[in-house]
Amino acid sequence: MTSAAPRAGWTLDLTRWPAAEAARHRSVLAVDESGRALMLSDRAPDLLLLQAVESRLRQPLRWQQLPTAEIAPWLARAEGGARALDGLSGAGSPGPGDHSMGTALPELTLAGAGQAASPAVRWLDAVLFDALQDGASDIHIERTPQGAVIRLRIDGVMQALRSTDEPALAEAMVSRLKVMAELDIGERRLPQDGRFRLRARGREVDFRLSIMPTLHGEDAVVRVLDRSSLQAGSGAITLVQLGYPEALAAEVLALARAPHGLLLVTGPTGSGKTTTLYAAIGGTENGSAKLVTIEDPVEYALPGAAQVPVNERQGLSFARGLRSILRHDPDRILVGEIRDAETAQIAVQAALTGHLVFSSVHANHALDVLGRFSHMGLDLYNLSAALNAVLAQRLLRRLCEACAVTHEPTAAQRQALGSGEPLRRGMGCPACRGTGYRGRLAVAELLRLDDTLRELIVARAPLSRMRQAAQDAGMQPLHAVALQAVRAGQTTLDEVERVIAGH
Repeated sequence: MTSAAPRAGWTLDLTRWPAAEAARHRSVLAVDESGRALMLSDRAPDLLLLQAVESRLRQPLRWQQLPTAEIAPWLARAEGGARALDGLSGAGSPGPGDHSMGTALPELTLAGAGQAASPAVRWLDAVLFDALQDGASDIHIERTPQGAVIRLRIDGVMQALRSTDEPALAEAMVSRLKVMAELDIGERRLPQDGRFRLRARGREVDFRLSIMPTLHGEDAVVRVLDRSSLQAGSGAITLVQLGYPEALAAEVLALARAPHGLLLVTGPTGSGKTTTLYAAIGGTENGSAKLVTIEDPVEYALPGAAQVPVNERQGLSFARGLRSILRHDPDRILVGEIRDAETAQIAVQAALTGHLVFSSVHANHALDVLGRFSHMGLDLYNLSAALNAVLAQRLLRRLCEACAVTHEPTAAQRQALGSGEPLRRGMGCPACRGTGYRGRLAVAELLRLDDTLRELIVARAPLSRMRQAAQDAGMQPLHAVALQAVRAGQTTLDEVERVIAGH
């Protein structure tokens, strides 16, 4: 059999034969220009594999042997479009497996996901691989009387991935996670938290683990902290790439270049506050200022920054860490989250004494932050003097461009939007996993403090009066900004109502 390079007309076929099955044999299924199925491999023909695939496809198959250097790109392409769980048929009985992590960082690959001796390791590696493939932010292993249900949070919405009817397998997967995060596998009565790191596609990915005892066993939630999600190409992600209009992005970057003051980002959990702060800092960082951060935990590495992780068990809280940071001669400070009055007070004092402070706080809208700080007992005069701006943010799912179509709005939609121009909706396709959405965009309202607002804050004016003053000064309410995204065809009215309605 002669070696031959793949012709331009050859394409991958991931629809009829799971790529995971073929990749384990250093082979991949392709289709030539005439529609004939090809098994590409860097090895001599494997007649058993050939017969198995032919039986599955119910058509003849030609074996094409290629040099290793030529088959590698095909394997990489197959891995890029495959799901590891597709190649797992039966789990078998769970075994202890080899839980040793070793000194080298473990590599997570499609082929490796099916080669482990233990079914629990195979399943877990497959779940982690598929979560990265789908861009999931969280992995949930939820115990049931029958076994476990595995779900992923993708674009902020929970989606079922797979289930198992074997309780022993579910327990073994949770134990495997505990070992990877160096937790106590014998402790099953108390919650535990940890983290671990793997390599995938040439990059390092951090995973944060939370174990919670429940009625049917221990549930596990794994937060995926993929640094590549904060990058576009070779540079840091920008506010425009997050979905910010150019004018608003320019305003935020101007605030991030201020010589001193306090810039806050607010929103519920999972609204992208940290990503926005990193994008604002990255878009203004030029190496001339010292940046120190304190975070819980440090989710992503910021080049040139001294990053301090909170460690409550050892007595390192946000407040204590922030006091130490002020003695570290910083110019810019990032406080991951303001949770209590002590941290808030120190952040305000830092902003008043010549530092530029970035932080996040949980509140529904920009003006709600003022009430939150007021309840903490902060001096409103100092707060109004220190605070430069508040950015309230939400994440909306983007319409999938592969299946989005134009439609005429209903009467209710015309009333909600105040206009009757055509809208868009996603029909659902393989690219978006049938949801009609793919990816997310940020929408935000920016409250910039001027003298009028500062006077109203100190005078403890009613919230309605402050809101009117902010809108008179140019602030666009969050809901109005979201409706603009609907009119622009970026998302849907249903998505806006799901995320923002009622606030």
